[in-house]
Amino acid sequence: MKNIYLLLSFLFSILSFGQANVEYALIDKKMTEIPQNSNTSTDAIAHYINSNFKTENDKIRAVFYWTASNISYDVKNMFTVTINDNPQGRIAKTLKTKKGICGDYAAIFNEIAALVGVKSVIVEGYTKQNGKVATLSHAWCAAKIDKKWYLFDPTWGSGAVYNGKFIKKRNDYYFKTEPGKIISSHIPFDYLWQFLNYPITNQEFYEGKIQVNKSKKYFDYQEEIDKYEKLSDGDKAFETAERIQKNGILNNLILEQYKYKKNEFTILTHNLNIEKLNSITNDYNQAITLLNDFIYYRNKKFKPTFSDSEISKMIQIPKENLVKCQNDINLVGSVGSENTSSIASLKKNIYEALAQAEEYETFVKEYLSKSKTARKSMFTKVTWFGIPLN
Repeated sequence: MKNIYLLLSFLFSILSFGQANVEYALIDKKMTEIPQNSNTSTDAIAHYINSNFKTENDKIRAVFYWTASNISYDVKNMFTVTINDNPQGRIAKTLKTKKGICGDYAAIFNEIAALVGVKSVIVEGYTKQNGKVATLSHAWCAAKIDKKWYLFDPTWGSGAVYNGKFIKKRNDYYFKTEPGKIISSHIPFDYLWQFLNYPITNQEFYEGKIQVNKSKKYFDYQEEIDKYEKLSDGDKAFETAERIQKNGILNNLILEQYKYKKNEFTILTHNLNIEKLNSITNDYNQAITLLNDFIYYRNKKFKPTFSDSEISKMIQIPKENLVKCQNDINLVGSVGSENTSSIASLKKNIYEALAQAEEYETFVKEYLSKSKTARKSMFTKVTWFGIPLN
């Protein structure tokens, strides 16, 4: 299955700049001195940062400064949707052209942060400026600095689009922003990434009701994030979709993300079940090989001579393996309509093979219960053909 990635982009129509933080002047200056040949890959950028800075705080500033200062917003492609784009390919292209949309800014920030040892995630959602909700989705980042989560928007931090042109000017308001502040303009599709103990709903975001409301149920977002990170990709997609729905589907952006996560869950679940099905098929084929070995040995009237326990094992092992295959395949969930006939065929083959294995097991038990003279008289029927593999 090809990986599917949702392109997120955002147009901001007014200029809104913060003042550069004097605290980071030395870090910023050092980042302006990065050699040109170190600007061509995230590995090289990260190496430069690791070589010059030691603390998480200094490193994340260097990551933000580089991304916001070196990438320009790609106005021409702001509406482009690239469903199946490889994220590494997008990063490489953005580094080469020094242009990108919000998803590219976020991807570069996130990768460099990881390479310098800072825990970071990409957050997907939508935004609001001057009371107006955007019609395009957006992507930004969150990073855990000294055990506390902060938000970073390298796209909005790099400048603004004005009259159809990108004006580069760094805005430090979107560097290391407190979750309770950025929620006024940025709301994730999944409220898990609000990093708030009393997350707001989409309706409250629309109405500007972002004040802490402790009458709501307390939400331990860090505990929930810890649980989330232990889930399979399919379960992550499922739980994300559940939270998106719970927080209110008020616009097409939210609806599309909800559908996307539900579809992602379906695809990942199908793929996981198909992997299980392939594993069962391999187990079935191995069992059939052993069963056919037994049939061949039986047709040779158990020659050469093996001990009774060895003969018993020759039929018991494939029979037990077929029982396991039957139990396992009954636990396989949906594999998609295109695979329905395959799973039905395998079930049928397992059932028929198991029935034959049980017949042979009965024969062996009877054979082993008789005297050596009586055993010879049991070989009146010869099975010349074995059971086909699946």
